[in-house]
Amino acid sequence: MKMIMNYLITETSNDTTIERYLLEQGYSQSLIRHLRNTENAITAGGMAVYTTHRLIPGEVLTISFPEEKNSENIIPSKLPIDILFEDEHLLVINKAAGVPIHPSQGNYDNTLANGLAYYFKEKQMPFTFRAINRLDRDTTGLLIIAKNPLSACILSEMVKKHEIRRRYLAVVSGELPMEGTIDSPIARAHDSTIERCVDPVLGDPARTFFQRLFYDPVTGHSLAGIRLETGRTHQIRVHLKSIGHPLPGDFLYNPDYRYIKRQALHSFRLDFIHPVTRVRLHFEAPLPEDMQFPGITSTEGLWDNDF
Repeated sequence: MKMIMNYLITETSNDTTIERYLLEQGYSQSLIRHLRNTENAITAGGMAVYTTHRLIPGEVLTISFPEEKNSENIIPSKLPIDILFEDEHLLVINKAAGVPIHPSQGNYDNTLANGLAYYFKEKQMPFTFRAINRLDRDTTGLLIIAKNPLSACILSEMVKKHEIRRRYLAVVSGELPMEGTIDSPIARAHDSTIERCVDPVLGDPARTFFQRLFYDPVTGHSLAGIRLETGRTHQIRVHLKSIGHPLPGDFLYNPDYRYIKRQALHSFRLDFIHPVTRVRLHFEAPLPEDMQFPGITSTEGLWDNDF
């Protein structure tokens, strides 16, 4: 089904070019170029116009997006998907552990992308995979999937501007300090394609903020609330290890599987403005069973401050 967006032009946009107006709505230059090269994709007052057209109050600007095509090389697979929110523009999903985000070598039909391809096929809708934030295979929790080019470009820009607030929960080894900031550059580890390390010389800037929410003296582990200023590969896992508090179950950085069989990391909370409706959205994903402490089986009331 073709997506159509209608905009009623008001006095505040009088004499603004369509290109400038669309940029103000969050359209990217590349998306505008794509629309410009699509026949009858841009009309004003029912007439096809160029993006240099200057808008008049009372005019209706209509953007008709080209028909979507299915993502190539993504095999539809019937897989369980926990969808917390869906509208015509985006999905918010609570990802399970052990689920890769997209196909790669050795993972051709068991990924989130494969499951979504099947989900949309059942709805007889085209599917293009657009993951806005990404989680490692064994990291659980919340992520956003854009359903069309407009929401994708707006949400991607929001990520760059840190306008999507993400909060994580992690189980870490030892008694973590009550709070702190880790400001250490991260680089690819020598002779490894996937491992990362703290590298003050060659690394990219990376900053992690943490709070200790709970400490269990029996197991010797802490539950940490985490906020990122940057989003480097494996940032949380590398940073917490660098201060002596690695995540248990982490096959790369701390392969201690006594308490958990995967890295104990969960994307817990998402707060952002809807890219099209501009409604504020808030989501939380319950603490997975394998990360629960004795006496802490729920996140309710555990982390209510504006950290």
